[in-house]
Amino acid sequence: MVISRRFSTRRYRDRAHAGRVLAERLSSDLRGRDDTIVLALPRGGVDVAAPIAEDLRAPLDVYLVHKIGVPWEPEVAAGAIGADDSVVMNDDVLRATGLTPARLAEAVDAARTELRRRDAAYRDRRPQPVVAGRTVVLVDDGVATGATMNVAVRALRSRGAGRIVVAVPAGPVGTADMFPEADSVVCPYTPEDFIGVGGAYDDFAQLTDARVRSVLDQFTDR
Repeated sequence: MVISRRFSTRRYRDRAHAGRVLAERLSSDLRGRDDTIVLALPRGGVDVAAPIAEDLRAPLDVYLVHKIGVPWEPEVAAGAIGADDSVVMNDDVLRATGLTPARLAEAVDAARTELRRRDAAYRDRRPQPVVAGRTVVLVDDGVATGATMNVAVRALRSRGAGRIVVAVPAGPVGTADMFPEADSVVCPYTPEDFIGVGGAYDDFAQLTDARVRSVLDQFTDR
């Protein structure tokens, strides 16, 4: 079942507030289950995911996926790459930008390099989370094109995740239909005039690597 609830004027104070709102809207059958794990897309998804993991009494980890930015407009996603090297491209962006195969290959290589750097920085040689047969709540601080989240969903499905719940605070109208391989989608804020994830927040400061590690360390020994 796919769930998308909309309220037209609400903004979030910050990512932690957005996480609390999401936690309230997640299905009660996720709470306290041994097979539930919360996975955040870093960096921004980590601060959203922490209150969700607290509420669900579930472990928290990161799932590494990185946007493939257009070289001259890095905030525009030409696609995304996952930790398993799977790639999803945004054909509309490729057509609109005229990105050549050579420039695209450079962008993919740059994203792959950054993905490996983040893996070393955040995971500190810890093994990848076990997802086979588990319920995965996959969290980010919002979606625009959905490319990054789709890579994560597909990669988790290929690793045998039993149930995948996409939980994002904000996205465009139609967010619920962006992730056909997910079992459900929860997105409380989908305004008609959506212009970007940052517009849903009063405080949308970028998270640092140190902040990501700090949050993960709080859950490591649970």
